[in-house]
Amino acid sequence: MAAILDVFDTVNSYYEMNGEAAFFKLSLLYSGTPAPEISAFEKYNPSHYHTSGQQDLVLIPAFEAVESSLSQPENKELLPWIQQQYKHGAEIGSFCTGAFLLAASGLLDGKEATTHINASPAFAVYFPDVILKQDAVVTHSDGIYTSGGATSTFHLLLKMIHNYCNRDVAVRMAKIFAIDMNREQQSYFGIFTPVRDHGDDLVYKIQNCIENDYDKSITIEDILQQIPSSRRNIIRRFKQATGNTLIEYLQKTRIEAAKKLLEQTNQSILEVMMHSGYNDTKAFRQLFKKSSGMTPKDYRDKFKPRAA
Repeated sequence: MAAILDVFDTVNSYYEMNGEAAFFKLSLLYSGTPAPEISAFEKYNPSHYHTSGQQDLVLIPAFEAVESSLSQPENKELLPWIQQQYKHGAEIGSFCTGAFLLAASGLLDGKEATTHINASPAFAVYFPDVILKQDAVVTHSDGIYTSGGATSTFHLLLKMIHNYCNRDVAVRMAKIFAIDMNREQQSYFGIFTPVRDHGDDLVYKIQNCIENDYDKSITIEDILQQIPSSRRNIIRRFKQATGNTLIEYLQKTRIEAAKKLLEQTNQSILEVMMHSGYNDTKAFRQLFKKSSGMTPKDYRDKFKPRAA
């Protein structure tokens, strides 16, 4: 539950940071009596599912013990509710061994599903009418999602965010939480976020110069000439305030711009290079790979949505 809430809360924070309303309204629902004490999630006040009304998306978390999840009366009483939620338009998703409860509702019959790989043999015995894909990370069919074990949770969350929000938000969350289907390294999840709370007006002015003109063939010397202070003073204060040297800051700003162009446009690699302020192909490729851990082409292949 913590991972699920954390990711959706982060999506909401991202929208709010950009001046928009939170995208998701999150609720914790319980069955049985009395109401559970969930001190770990003080932000949420759990409510009984009977009073919840119709939902857009119902998520079933993992269970520690599969047999217990199926035998508990409070879970059994949820099954008709899950069926009705789906019948009236809600999408349903299960994480890891939560697939057992979802399958018990009958909604997975004849559909592909996955669960924790170690629980797959038991799942196949309990639910022979479900098409079990034990090696799958995520399945999605007719508004019903399932995910495999452990970190597969994050892959399903990304898919949902992609479907409900958009590709850009999903990519942003992938970077923030370092999620990747075939992860070999973490550098390509990096996002350059400039430090802005340092309170140094001189440094603000330099940052603005860089961020406004990075796409032009400017040099550090060009920037220094615009600032009414000694070179030594500028270099010292800028590094102290931002944690980067001037050249590092310029390069990171340009590479971050190149990443967005690769993700969001169909510009050629050459065009991306030029619009990011570079005019040397070899230098651009070397700096891009040093920063992101992959070539510009590989980065585009990973994060640019493919045509249907």
